[in-house]
Amino acid sequence: MQISKLSVVLMALQFLAASLAHAAPRKAHTVVLAAARKVPYDKAGDPAGAAPGEDSLRIRALLVDGALKEWTTGDAHDVTDRSFVVRRVLRINDALPTDQQTAGQPGQAAAGKPQSHWVWQRGPWLLVDRVTGHIAALKLPDYDPGVSQVSWFRDYAAYCGVTASGKSLYAVVAQVAARKPVLAKKLEAFDAASHPDIVCAAAEWQREPLRITFHPAGKDAVSFDIVPGSAVLVEDADEEAETPVQAKPR
Repeated sequence: MQISKLSVVLMALQFLAASLAHAAPRKAHTVVLAAARKVPYDKAGDPAGAAPGEDSLRIRALLVDGALKEWTTGDAHDVTDRSFVVRRVLRINDALPTDQQTAGQPGQAAAGKPQSHWVWQRGPWLLVDRVTGHIAALKLPDYDPGVSQVSWFRDYAAYCGVTASGKSLYAVVAQVAARKPVLAKKLEAFDAASHPDIVCAAAEWQREPLRITFHPAGKDAVSFDIVPGSAVLVEDADEEAETPVQAKPR
């Protein structure tokens, strides 16, 4: 009889422990884009990204639980109710090995050691999860920081891309978390040495029918109809999924 009562008590304790473990709340994270501030920025510091005459860049700190994770620039775009994308900005050491510090100056190291020279450069796009606080760099096909002006709609990114050879300009529509682009159509040959400052104006989206229009510099606008599909972004998942979405030229 005592053994039976003990078994019942143990089973009850196990059930209670399992229930408490299942009901334990997930740690909440706080993800914040801080107030914008200006930093010096020019063509010498960012040859690929800065426009002629651009002398400053507005940047914002990306904070997770109060800790600085990344520096960002431009507007963020909500992909879902918990995930958003924002463009990263990089702080790069532009010092040459021959740039020497002068011995004896306050706050400087001994002579002969290269002096750091920090410049800001526009970088890739980031995918940020507000729930987990996870930040991931997006690998957009043929994305070029100095050429590609990304126009977002849902989980689609539309932009002019440059192939790895640097010789072709493509109209690209990529989908977050998809391995292959939804659209990749050659627009024209590309000359990295003599391209205009703005290679393509921002692409324009239309919802019904789903259509994207590209504006390459000096060329007529070109539009493509996109066969809409479901979002392929799976939050809290490690594996990427391919998208069945296809594009057809208009």
